[in-house]
Amino acid sequence: MPIQQFWGTNLTLGQFAGGTSAQPFKTEKDYRNFLKRMDLYAVWMDSAIVYMKKGIDKGVVLPKALTAKVIPQFESMVTPNVEDNIFYSTIKLFPKDFTDEQKENLKKEYTAVIKEKLEPQFKKMTAFLKNEYLPASRSTSGIGSIPNGNEIYKAYVRQWTTTDKTPAEIHELGLSEVARIKAEMEKVKEQVGFKGTINEFFEHVRTKPELMSFKKPEDVIANFERIYKTIKPNVDKLFSLQPKCPFEIRRTEAFREATASAEYNQGSADGKRPGVFYVPIPDVKAYNCYSDEDLFLHEAIPGHHFQISLQQENKELPDFRKFNWFGAYGEGWALYTESLGKELGVYKDPYQYFGMLGAEMHRAVRLVVDTGMHSKGWTREQAIKYSLENEAESEAGIIAEIERYMAIPGQALSYKMGQLKILELRKKAQDKMKNKFDIKVFHQKVLGSGVLPLALLEKNIDTWIETGK
Repeated sequence: MPIQQFWGTNLTLGQFAGGTSAQPFKTEKDYRNFLKRMDLYAVWMDSAIVYMKKGIDKGVVLPKALTAKVIPQFESMVTPNVEDNIFYSTIKLFPKDFTDEQKENLKKEYTAVIKEKLEPQFKKMTAFLKNEYLPASRSTSGIGSIPNGNEIYKAYVRQWTTTDKTPAEIHELGLSEVARIKAEMEKVKEQVGFKGTINEFFEHVRTKPELMSFKKPEDVIANFERIYKTIKPNVDKLFSLQPKCPFEIRRTEAFREATASAEYNQGSADGKRPGVFYVPIPDVKAYNCYSDEDLFLHEAIPGHHFQISLQQENKELPDFRKFNWFGAYGEGWALYTESLGKELGVYKDPYQYFGMLGAEMHRAVRLVVDTGMHSKGWTREQAIKYSLENEAESEAGIIAEIERYMAIPGQALSYKMGQLKILELRKKAQDKMKNKFDIKVFHQKVLGSGVLPLALLEKNIDTWIETGK
C-alpha cells in the first residue's frame, strides 16, 4: 500500500513542484536536481504499481473509499497545456539572475520530462487504479481486516502513543473523555441561550451565518493575522524560550486544497525558509471560523511552530533528534497549547471557546473511532455516525477525517494521549512546587529537549519538580 490520499510521495512531489515548499529553486543546479527527481518519480510510479499488484494478490489493499479519493489526485496531474501542469510551476518563477539561455534550456527540458515521462505515468496510474485496483480494493475500513492486521495495529499504537496502552484501554479512555467534554459543551450551549439539544446546537454552530461571513479567501487569512496580533503580547508572559525561525500564514495550494486539512510545514533549521501555517479554503462561502483561534494556537503559535522550530534550533541536540518526531509528544504539545487560549487573550467569544472544546472533542472522538475501526471492526459509516453525534464538524469535514484515520492507523491517537500527559505533569508540578512553580520554566522544561517518548518527558519533569533543575 505505497499510495493513499492523505500523505506520501505522490502528494509530497506535487507540493515540491509548486516551487514554494521545501524543494529549493534558487539556482540552475536546484532546477536540474528537480529534473532528476521528476525522472525518478516516473520510475517510482511504476514501482508503486508493481507493489500494489502484489498487494492485490495478498489481500493487502486500500479500502474502496480511499482508492476513490486517490484517482482524481493523479487524474488532475494531466493538463491539456504543459504550462498549466503543476510540475511546470517553477518555470514561471525563475530567479531574476537567470540568463535567457538558461531559461530556454530549462523550459525545454521540463516540458520534455512532463510530456514524455510524467504525464504518461499519471495516465497509466489512473487507468490502473480505475480498472484493476478499485475493483480489488477492500470493503472493510480498518487495518485489522488485512493479514496480520491486528498485530500491525498494535505496533502502530505503540509507535504513535509511545505508551504500553492497548487499543481496548485507549477506546475506553476516549469514551470517558467524550462524556467529560460534552458536559463542558452543554455549559456553553446554556451560556449563549440555545434551547435545543447538544446535537441541535452542533448544527446551529455549523450553519450560523455570522460564523460564515467571509467574502473572499484573503479575509480568512486576515482573520488569522488578527489572532496572531492578539496573542503576541501575551506569549511573552508564558514563554521565555521562543524560536528565531520566521513564520507565515498561507492559503493551501489549489492542487491539494480539496482534500487537505489546515497544517503546519516546518521551516529550515537555519531560519532561511519560514515555518508555514497552511489554511485550505476550497469554498470561502462555506468557511466557518468558529474554531479559528484554537486552530491557530495548535498549528502555529505556540503549538507546532514553537515546538518544531525550537527543536531544530537547539544546538545541544544531535541531528537525529533535531529532526525527529514522536506524535504523542509533538501533537500532544500542540493540543495542550489549545488550552492556553484564555491566558493568551483569546476565547473571549463563547463560540470561539466552544471551538476549543470542539477541537478537544475531535481528538477524544479520534481515540474512539480509530480504535473502533482498526481493532473493533467498525465500518467507515459507523465511525462517521459516531463523529457526527459527538462533534460540531461538518459532515464533509468528518468524512475527510475518518478517511484520514483509515489511511494512517494509530496516528490520530497521538494528540489526546500526549495532551493528557502534559496536563497531568503541569498539575503535578503546580501541586508539589506550589509558589515555586513558574509556568515559563515549565514550558521551557517541556520544550527544551525536543520530542521525547512520554515516559522520558515525565522523568525529566519529575527531576525538575524534585530538584528544581
